[in-house]
Amino acid sequence: MFRKLKKKIDQLRFLIASSPRRRDVLTVTPWLAPIVWEGTFDPLIIDGIYKPLNVTIATTVFAVGKYMRFLKGFLESAEKHYLVGFRVHYYVFTDQPGEVPQVSLAPGRNLTALRVPKFDRWQEISLRRMEIIRKTIEEQIRREAQYIYCLDVDMFFHDRVGAEVLGELVAALHPWFYYFNRDQFTYERRPASTAYVPLDQGDFYYQAAVFGGLVDEVYRLVKTCEENLLVDKRNNIEAAWQEESHLNKYLIRHKPTKLLSPEYIWDDKRQHVNEIKVIRFSTLYKNLAEVRDN
Repeated sequence: MFRKLKKKIDQLRFLIASSPRRRDVLTVTPWLAPIVWEGTFDPLIIDGIYKPLNVTIATTVFAVGKYMRFLKGFLESAEKHYLVGFRVHYYVFTDQPGEVPQVSLAPGRNLTALRVPKFDRWQEISLRRMEIIRKTIEEQIRREAQYIYCLDVDMFFHDRVGAEVLGELVAALHPWFYYFNRDQFTYERRPASTAYVPLDQGDFYYQAAVFGGLVDEVYRLVKTCEENLLVDKRNNIEAAWQEESHLNKYLIRHKPTKLLSPEYIWDDKRQHVNEIKVIRFSTLYKNLAEVRDN
């Protein structure tokens, strides 16, 4: 199965890289990974490559505390737009499994609710995310899926998110930083942290609300980030943006094989910009002081 997946991934990378280029945006990284924008792929061709493989895509989402209110909209919109026609297994991590909404799922798609504790600080949920995903891959996902995508719950699908997102190691460009120089990125800049990035390093700034890829690739990512988070905890330091800082450090050393444009991770607080032709998946506007307990 892995050899078949690798062959299909290579075909997909070639298709996106060789598609008619958009001249208004960057479509290929310096290490030749495609950046997926509207107009750089044919959805029918790409879906046709993957559907015969009958792959399963694990999808993790955390709905803890007041964030449970976003889960119904997330799931209902996902069923309309997210990998439609593919086998998807949602893993919902929550402190309120009895409150997980009943949402009609298409054939071949299912949901598992897994209990996690409710922490005193929202930052602790963020910090523990990598550990929880790592354990779930070991205990369950590795036996059930070929791909895993890790998404935030306070988001909503608006348009197609299909097989064009599948790849070995996939990261999403932050919608507020994709046009900035790296010295403006909010990397962790304190050398005491394992997430430290010097000013002369870095390629792009990635948002932790969307990342994924082959299960084994994501396992290596979350395991490394978890280990580094534990080192920082022992040294009494917390990276500026918790697991997102560690994700960015990892992806500097281990380049993603595909990048998703901000179409796949837009922020509803942002005004429209010309290069965004389609908003596919976006972070909902909310009062953070109200939904976070501290």
